[in-house]
Amino acid sequence: MFDTNTISRFNTLETPFYYYDLGLLYQTLNACITAADKYGFHVHYAMKANFNPKVLAAVQSVGFGADCVSGNEVSAAIANGFDKSKIVFAGVGKSDREINTALDADIFCFNVESIQELNIINELAKAKNKVARVAIRINPNVDAHTHHFITTGLDENKFGINGWQLNEVADTLRKCANLQFVGIHFHIGSQITDLEVYKSLCVRINEMQDWFEDHGFQVKVLNTGGGLGVDYHNPDQNPVPDFEGYFKVFKDFLHIKSGQEVHFELGRALVAQSASLISRVLYVKNGQKKNFLILDAGMTELIRPMLYQAYMKIENLTREFENESQISNLKSQILKYDVVGPICESTDCFQKDVELPESFRGDLIAVRTAGAYGEVMASRYNLRDGIQSVYSD
Repeated sequence: MFDTNTISRFNTLETPFYYYDLGLLYQTLNACITAADKYGFHVHYAMKANFNPKVLAAVQSVGFGADCVSGNEVSAAIANGFDKSKIVFAGVGKSDREINTALDADIFCFNVESIQELNIINELAKAKNKVARVAIRINPNVDAHTHHFITTGLDENKFGINGWQLNEVADTLRKCANLQFVGIHFHIGSQITDLEVYKSLCVRINEMQDWFEDHGFQVKVLNTGGGLGVDYHNPDQNPVPDFEGYFKVFKDFLHIKSGQEVHFELGRALVAQSASLISRVLYVKNGQKKNFLILDAGMTELIRPMLYQAYMKIENLTREFENESQISNLKSQILKYDVVGPICESTDCFQKDVELPESFRGDLIAVRTAGAYGEVMASRYNLRDGIQSVYSD
């Protein structure tokens, strides 16, 4: 991802910042749309992953829709040129104001997560003399085999409607004259790398669409959600996810009927590898048991390692791009460091015992695969400056 010219450019810039490789971003988007188009599948970009303006412009330019989880995301999608007929609005706690925003925009669909929400959307749509299109988010009780903080498809999770509630859902839909049922929606979690999990999801989707059709509802849309993971350990070797293999699972195992549309809501897989957090070493503390690299970036700039114990590859760019003789010399001086930030919290640690060339004050450090849930989760805690973005163009 980095060459000597890029590193030289970094040396002229104030850190920390997010660096976006727009070439890789477009390569990833094009790989996804090519694989999806092969089967006629529809992709909505999960805006919560990253709503950097240049990222949104890239995603919109290839024709993806938008998967939104707030009223402001709906408004941002429209402001950034996304087709209203390709915008879906999910979320377990939509406020009346947010629902009205989406109704006024005449978006494609609400992904509804409770029976009470069905009634509220119906009331608000009736007040506007509108009919709202809805898909029912069903909790399939499928284990995504991912971190317990980012699994969403088990009975114990707050998301979606459970199977035992479906009869009441059907009764509610029949009574709500200002709702149009269009399909069923699922999402089982995030950072899923085992495609076998999606085969299990397909089985549940097939069962659920049969249930709705048996009860008199036409299922036009099968929305499978997203969650496809990326390779955090080997970002250079595997910069683009296996979209072909991912979509083929659904082509092979979903019972897709004539006239049905299959929708996906991908976020991380599209943008994660396109950005890195670039920081500098402020101080090196060498102890008897621990060595610390104290960076000028911390949990205020990238909270995923602290919040989810997420692994993200850390590189010393300064040392890795020295001349060959220096590289040979430095390889014999690999040390272990706890790479930490400057925030007054003990949890402000990117990773412990990271093997790096001997590092010094001023060295440039890259935290890789930071394009998803990085910049969007940044904060001003400790009255820190807002994080800046730098682009490859």
